[in-house]
Amino acid sequence: MAWRGVHLIRPARLSLADGQMVVAQDAEEVRLALEDIAWVVIDTPQATLTSALLSACMEAGIALVTTDARHTPSGLTLPFHRHHRQAHVAAIQLAVAKPLRKRLWARIVAAKIRNQAAVLERCGRPSAPLALMVRRVASGDPANVEAQAARLYWSRLFTKFVREDAADRRNMLLNYGYAVLRAGVARALVAAGLLPALGLHHAGGANAFNLADDLLEPFRPFVDEKVWRLSDAGRMRGGEPALEDRHVLAALLLDEALLGRERVTLLVAAEHAAESLVRALEGHSAVLLLLPAPAPERADDDTA
Repeated sequence: MAWRGVHLIRPARLSLADGQMVVAQDAEEVRLALEDIAWVVIDTPQATLTSALLSACMEAGIALVTTDARHTPSGLTLPFHRHHRQAHVAAIQLAVAKPLRKRLWARIVAAKIRNQAAVLERCGRPSAPLALMVRRVASGDPANVEAQAARLYWSRLFTKFVREDAADRRNMLLNYGYAVLRAGVARALVAAGLLPALGLHHAGGANAFNLADDLLEPFRPFVDEKVWRLSDAGRMRGGEPALEDRHVLAALLLDEALLGRERVTLLVAAEHAAESLVRALEGHSAVLLLLPAPAPERADDDTA
């Protein structure tokens, strides 16, 4: 079972040998078993990889994330669908009724807002209004409680913050972290036999990952908290993201979450969420959808 990620930040030559990814950097060479790798972030313009390795990564179900010149994630490569029930799952997904889509979206929005409230509490910010707003989320969220909660959330989490400000370092970090988690969620959807382009709520005609963007929503607050800690309790606005910051965000899928009463990594949480979505579609019941919540901090966690 895949459990690890690879973050490439230095010039590297990647190739395939004996079922392993061979990473050659300068005079050094590291070999990694493909079966252990879930995602790879290529965060350097000076990386080359062989077509044999690329093909093997797709066969192994590995998500590949590439970045642009500013180290902003710009691409995601996933394998074609090879699930043993691909046609069955796709048929159910295509036939899902609008009322069920709306109930599923409401469940996703409610989970996102609950997680935002939990992040505010963990960051020492007042969260009571958000916790109350969860009760107002109706099927399909017709009142757009999600947007109302977002405005309140961002104003309390970060200082002098505008989400659309591309020059704000905090937004650069958020986008990096979201891209990593989006890759993990998209990978899980494909592995479950789902078509990532067919969303429950998101419906962009040019978006190949509408469903991934739906399911990603409750995962976003995990990135938000990490960025809050990386930006001096939400206050640091200027400057480019440091290499160390990108390295932390590239490993986000190994952070812990609660799924029910079980403590799991976000990678595993994404896999269970995708699998539960299939069950929810098959059972015509939104309550079958399992979504993550922040795990209680361990006694030895670094909360600085």
